[in-house]
Amino acid sequence: MEKTIELINLWAEFYRQYPQAGIDDFCRYHLAHEKAKANKTKLPAGGFLPTTVDGNLMRLIGRIIKLHSNYSAVALFETELKSIEEFSLLHIIYHLKDPRKTEAIYTGLYELSTGTDMLNRLKKLGYLNEYEDKEDKRSKRLKVTPKGEKVLTISKERIMKLAEMMFFDLSEDDKLLCFQLLKSVELKFAGIWQTHKSKSFEDIYKEMTAVPVANGKKRVR
Repeated sequence: MEKTIELINLWAEFYRQYPQAGIDDFCRYHLAHEKAKANKTKLPAGGFLPTTVDGNLMRLIGRIIKLHSNYSAVALFETELKSIEEFSLLHIIYHLKDPRKTEAIYTGLYELSTGTDMLNRLKKLGYLNEYEDKEDKRSKRLKVTPKGEKVLTISKERIMKLAEMMFFDLSEDDKLLCFQLLKSVELKFAGIWQTHKSKSFEDIYKEMTAVPVANGKKRVR
């Protein structure tokens, strides 16, 4: 009976954190945590090592992103795309179906100046066309050209192979668990990061670390 109560409590705690998750997600989560307790991962030696779990997690994610960026340049070399960011922006425009320039840039989480520079380069390569928005003459819309569609098809195949290569040693369950745990972080910040441009870091920190309480207000952790 005690084991049953313990399992119910574990499920309740998991469900509070991840209300959209299912039983299979809970099982992966629980098994991974038990495995981590039994075999603690040693931190790499040398260089700067943060002193908190949050810092070490961001360091790990940042290094994986950097490695992915380096290999992306190799994978995309023959396509004339200079970076994974250019591929991502072209991919966004294709799937948004003729979006406004600002819509494409902000969907990709780019600053306006950076996104504009990439769009100009993609247009020079002949991968994009730009035309006036019929609903708003002040805005421009973007469309991927046939040449752009061709390079997008080639690039996507290589980028998918790169993703497979990067996570080749992880099981499918481990990959699904990583996705389950991290997707809420992306969702939390992706929809709000533009509203933080005019705020100080301390104000942003207080806002994003505030914990909801019963009366609807928030308290800072």
